[in-house]
Amino acid sequence: MNNLIYMDNAATSWPKPESVYKYMIDFYRQCGVNPGRSGFDMAIEAGNILEDLRGRLTRFLGGDETAPERLCFGYNATDSLNLIIQGILVESDHVVTTNLEHNSVIRPINHLVRDAGVVATYVPFNGQGFVDPDDIRKAITKNTKLVIVNHGSNVLGTVQPVSEIGAICKELGVTFAVDASQTAGVIPIDMNSMNIDVLAFTGHKSLMGSTGIGGLCVRKHVDLRHSRSGGTGVRSAYPYHLDEYPYRMEYGTPNMVGVASLWAAQEWIEEEGGVVAIHRREMELTRKLVDSFRKIDGVITYCCDSLENHLSTVTMNVEGLEAGDVGIMLDVEHDIATRTGLHCAPLVHEQLDLTKIHGGVRFAIGPFNTEEHVDKAIAAVTEIASLARDRKVVSGAGSK
Repeated sequence: MNNLIYMDNAATSWPKPESVYKYMIDFYRQCGVNPGRSGFDMAIEAGNILEDLRGRLTRFLGGDETAPERLCFGYNATDSLNLIIQGILVESDHVVTTNLEHNSVIRPINHLVRDAGVVATYVPFNGQGFVDPDDIRKAITKNTKLVIVNHGSNVLGTVQPVSEIGAICKELGVTFAVDASQTAGVIPIDMNSMNIDVLAFTGHKSLMGSTGIGGLCVRKHVDLRHSRSGGTGVRSAYPYHLDEYPYRMEYGTPNMVGVASLWAAQEWIEEEGGVVAIHRREMELTRKLVDSFRKIDGVITYCCDSLENHLSTVTMNVEGLEAGDVGIMLDVEHDIATRTGLHCAPLVHEQLDLTKIHGGVRFAIGPFNTEEHVDKAIAAVTEIASLARDRKVVSGAGSK
């Protein structure tokens, strides 16, 4: 493990900053109790951390600063996206989304299509990996209740024009939701200026927190229906789940270790110069990786001819090899961790016609990757592509 070159940061960022590890442990030892459920000092301190983070993340995401209670915590972005989709759509409603979406959007929508008669339109992306806002406009009908878009593709790394899409949704009076799983923590987000009504985020990627923590931010003019109920620790005699935020979208004891991780990670992001500085460093390494991949005979890259409006996520394949085989060779022979397959985003691979070779090989650079890591990845792919070419030559000679 000490020699592992980790390039799977689009799945989960690793390692975390040392300050995050330390704060999580210290916090849990000192006040790892239910926040705000009791009046003793540890519970109060835990509650203070929770509410402080609620306000910090509201500002960080450009939500309504006068309503930080509308920043609600959950397990992850998948959890939050289910709350959003099920909290807005009802029978016979129309939803517009895209071929770039993760299964955390595709599957909840498909369940509603199958079980509740919801109608869904999936808008394709262009040859560079971007959705045209005009295509979103054309897909909206008088019955459209929700437009939901992936801010940054977990396969292609392309960052979608959410400001333009948000302006269209505001003009037409349609609720606009954004899946910021890949962008929160590495791309500046301002829900207000981008006209985002509801945003889902996860803590374990570029926000540099732990797994098992995420949430959603809901603007003041939007309300989501209850889709579950349970304990809140507040007004326990009331027989129904509370309507007020954050309790409206929070259920049971929160993941306080995860909350602590995100609180410490916010400090670390500020110390590193903020999201713009972190993104700039990651993209410097990504440019070197992509430029080198383009020069290797037999290597195919997707939707990264330009790295403008792009994350540090690159998907590629080696001609003559299945994606999974390339991933195994990178891991076993070169100690490089990548992600292969369909990346829980099957429509992307279908549109790119990659399902026959079982998807692609994804490299995702994070803040702790180095130029040496990139050099080793380039050398490894060069070697694998050479082996694939030799195999092709031998196979061709044997068939004559």
